[in-house]
Amino acid sequence: MRRRAALVVAAMLAVAPAAASGPGVAAPAPEEAAWTAPALPAPTGARPVGLRTTELRDTSRRDPWNPARVRELTVSLWYPARASKAPRARYVTVRESEMILRRHRVEGVPADLLSRIRVHARVAAPPVAAPGRGLPLVLLSPGFALPRSSLTGLAEELASRGYAVAAVDHAYEAAAIRHPDGRVTGCLACERRPEGAVVAATRAADLSFVRQRLIRSARAGGLPRLDPSRVALVGHSMGGAAAFEALRTDPGFALGVNMDGTVHTSGTTTVERPFVLLGAGEHGRPGSDRTWDRAWQDLSGWRRWFSVDGAGHLSFTDYAPLLERIGRAGPDVTLPSGDGSRITRELIVALLDERLPHRFGPRLDAVAQHLPEVRRHDSPAAPATG
Repeated sequence: MRRRAALVVAAMLAVAPAAASGPGVAAPAPEEAAWTAPALPAPTGARPVGLRTTELRDTSRRDPWNPARVRELTVSLWYPARASKAPRARYVTVRESEMILRRHRVEGVPADLLSRIRVHARVAAPPVAAPGRGLPLVLLSPGFALPRSSLTGLAEELASRGYAVAAVDHAYEAAAIRHPDGRVTGCLACERRPEGAVVAATRAADLSFVRQRLIRSARAGGLPRLDPSRVALVGHSMGGAAAFEALRTDPGFALGVNMDGTVHTSGTTTVERPFVLLGAGEHGRPGSDRTWDRAWQDLSGWRRWFSVDGAGHLSFTDYAPLLERIGRAGPDVTLPSGDGSRITRELIVALLDERLPHRFGPRLDAVAQHLPEVRRHDSPAAPATG
């Protein structure tokens, strides 16, 4: 986990050379004032998107990184909404942007850069009426040291297609987390360098708690009614490891996806529900990560393993366009950032539509077969098929 986190720190927001010394963010050069952050891709579904933010407190657990407090989870809730003139949501605040860039020693860009990213959801827009059994729910878990906002583009896409989406900031595991009461906390876990299996297990408990709370009291959080039988879990990097662990330990999740995350687990039981491994070109091929080879054997139900040629670790997040713009996506990343976002959305949407089920659409295998960058791996020892 430490190696994976180090790679993320090196790649994430590598929009300028790392600082030679000192943790501060350099004062912007005059030309930086013209630096314009991109807008996230517009959602392609039929519905406008609403967004609410809440904090869920698990009083049964002390926080492992800050034992003086109970476990506090800040959650962004996206949902299909009615047309509204409510204000547009913010990607992150200026303070969050400053803290994220400072932790990763990013220089040469405006300190408020991430706060300039433009999103499409509207704050507290009125939700659509849920169908009889309620909306399907998708939980998103970000990578270690990455905020929940790094998966905003995927969340908006899913909400526009009729899913309720909850992205979880796991307390003290991101460079910056702004709580609804105004507090902004940093990454205490980054300083402690915990074992990956400990982080994955902690997050799995977080995700189970969030699932239970939202299903029990969705309307209290401003969401439409939710269907407890259709809850999916999609995680990136350490979030993908948490997805695997949560599927192993919580029968309330219907399916899971690991987007390019090394699998950290101390469990020995199999995962019987549908699960997808979706990896970057260099990491996601059989034999590249032994934890994936082992995890594949632990999947006893419906399963799929895909890799995306030319993709990097952050191609599944919102940060790829920032890296691409200044030519620092990495030597192994040849996939345009727009294609990375499109492929991620198309695969995840097809999976959820097929497996929850929710709406009629092309099946996952058919979508993957028509994406030339995507390769399916039927077993760790089997050759790839396009």
